[in-house]
Amino acid sequence: MRYYMLNKPYGSVSARSDSKYPTVMDCFPPEDRNVLFPVGRLDVDTTGLMIVTDDGWLCHCLTYPGFKVVKEYFFMAFGTISPEHREKIHRGITLPGNGLKAAPAELHIHRVSTVLDCAEYLPAHIRESALRNPTGPVTVGSICVTEGRKHEVKLLIKSAGCHVFMLRRERLGGLYLDPNLPQGNYRELTEAEVKALLDADK
Repeated sequence: MRYYMLNKPYGSVSARSDSKYPTVMDCFPPEDRNVLFPVGRLDVDTTGLMIVTDDGWLCHCLTYPGFKVVKEYFFMAFGTISPEHREKIHRGITLPGNGLKAAPAELHIHRVSTVLDCAEYLPAHIRESALRNPTGPVTVGSICVTEGRKHEVKLLIKSAGCHVFMLRRERLGGLYLDPNLPQGNYRELTEAEVKALLDADK
């Protein structure tokens, strides 16, 4: 079995092929693209930790909601999150837009910054409009979820009246993103890292 950590690049989709966007498999040599596959899904505008493997059982363990594998994300969002809403997210809320009940999530606010201070992280398509309000508040934080519903993290933050513009997955089970791994690069997992993933559902 083969196991790789990829720092998913911005603008790519978590698939083997796509008619509109580049895929995470474009980061790998052509001979590997029909053998390996990405585990789970990250949105096109989300970066960070992604596992690419040929191990179907590991994929099942990491993506099946019943195993409740923790997924941790670092985010930046326009607006502020009140302590009351933070507690609601901790208890589990109904997601805006789809009406689904989210499992309890652990939200930590690192700081409240400004649009100007976070300018380097603004996506190009919103940069000009966002900088018209340079002193607007930006919440910088991290959130841990166990379900991985479609757009779940963005919807949890949206429920607090905020809008995520930067999202990076930092952890999957017991495995953390290598801080020395640039976007679009990958490396083979160590034996200890593979074990941390295999133990994630225990």
